[in-house]
Amino acid sequence: MEQALMINWGYVILLFIVGVFTYKRKALDIWGTLAMIVMGVIIIFSAGISWLLLILLFLILSLIATRHSKYYKQNLGIYEGKRTAKNVISNGVVAFIMAAFGGYYLPLVGGFIGAIATATADTLASEIGILQKPRLITTFKKVSPGTDGAVSVLGTVVGIIGTAIIGLTAFLLGIISDPFVSLKIAVISGTIGCFMDSILGAVLERRNFITNEHVNLLATISGAIIGIIATF
Repeated sequence: MEQALMINWGYVILLFIVGVFTYKRKALDIWGTLAMIVMGVIIIFSAGISWLLLILLFLILSLIATRHSKYYKQNLGIYEGKRTAKNVISNGVVAFIMAAFGGYYLPLVGGFIGAIATATADTLASEIGILQKPRLITTFKKVSPGTDGAVSVLGTVVGIIGTAIIGLTAFLLGIISDPFVSLKIAVISGTIGCFMDSILGAVLERRNFITNEHVNLLATISGAIIGIIATF
């Protein structure tokens, strides 16, 4: 017991190092970094390091996708270099809640994977998909890159690949013992959650009824619900 506790504190130290790195790289602001660290520490002691590693994988994929074609995005005025606490919470709070209790109930494990897969698919689809002329998901009319609710074939494909990476990694980390079940949960919930994000963006965010953070939160909730259902 004491040895396990010492190991967990070692992971906490590593988490702080990751936090400093992301802050220095200007991926997160100070409050976003602190939010990530607080949620990470609770996950380490409640669910385990494997669960945190899956979230960190999402963070890594997000950083890579965000920095991809950086100057092109800057020219379009849609580059999001530094994320805030609102971004961290809206994308991660659902997964955080699932992780805090998921180790004790299989459907919540599916909800955790579903939330992470949704956040991953949405980020990759948004950041990579803008390299192709998108269409509004509700009308399929061509719109400018970065338009709320816009989708593209490239973004959809990249997003689905991202969900598969999350599903496969969840199996490799031992979060779910069956690779096919893990992939099924991640791909189905992540893809549906990502499309839900686009629909909410097109219907509500474009009309300024809700913000992007609200969209992300509702989408990850949708992904978590589908993930829970997919475990049955």
